[in-house]
Amino acid sequence: MDSFRHGSAAALWQELIREGEEKRHLALGEDLQAYLVFALMRHLGDAEISARIMALEWLRAHERPISPSYLRDVGDRCLLIAGWFPRLASRRHVNRDYYIDLGRGAYASAAERSPRCERSLFAQLAEAFRSLVDVLSAVRQPELARIPLNAESLPRRAGHH
Repeated sequence: MDSFRHGSAAALWQELIREGEEKRHLALGEDLQAYLVFALMRHLGDAEISARIMALEWLRAHERPISPSYLRDVGDRCLLIAGWFPRLASRRHVNRDYYIDLGRGAYASAAERSPRCERSLFAQLAEAFRSLVDVLSAVRQPELARIPLNAESLPRRAGHH
C-alpha cells in the first residue's frame, strides 16, 4: 500500500474488505461486505469509541423498548474494537473474545427485536461475527488503527486511479 488509491470512500473500504477476505480465505457475501463497509464509515469517525463502555451500552440498549438500532450500534462498535482496535481491549484488560461475544449477542438481540425485513441481516451478522472480525484484523495496520479514522485517510494503492 505504498502509493494512493482513488475512488469513493465506500469503494475504497469495499476493496479493503475484499483484501481481508482474500487474506483469510473467507467469503462474506455481498450483504455482509456492504454492511461492514457502511459500519466502518459510520463509526470510525467516532472519537468517543475508545471511551465507550460497551457492556453499559448493551444494557442501556436492552432497556429501550424495541430498540434494534441501539443494539446494532453496540454490535458495530464491538466489531470495530475486536477487529480494528484490538489494543483497546487489552488496555481495558479484557480479551478480544469479550467483544466478540458481546457484539454477537447484540446483533442476535437486534434480530429478535427487528422488523421481519431486517431480522435476517442481524442474524447473519451474529452468525458471521468472528469472520467479520477476522477480515478486519487481516487488513488492519497499526498506523491506520488510530482513533478517529475516516476513509479519506486510507493509504492508496498503486494502479488504482
